Amino acid sequence: MRSDTIFYELFLTFNTLLFELIDRPLTEADAYEFTSLEVKAKAFRFDGIFMPNALDKPIYFVEVQFQHNLDFYWELLAKIHMYSGF
Repeated sequence: MRSDTIFYELFLTFNTLLFELIDRPLTEADAYEFTSLEVKAKAFRFDGIFMPNALDKPIYFVEVQFQHNLDFYWELLAKIHMYSGF
């Protein structure tokens, strides 16, 4: 999907953008590497993931939604669940 590529490039280029949007200190971005991963079992692809470089930091999953989808949060939770291997 074209919009996924746009937002992937935005977050890759402006690595502090997520932290601005969630009102966190911009210096926290230094502790993360932005990537995109696909969960092969069902071919789920996250729009992006901010992976921490330290175990005491949370992982941030990024999903951009432009269309009304009542199942958006359930689908996002399913992706996270499959990613985490529970």
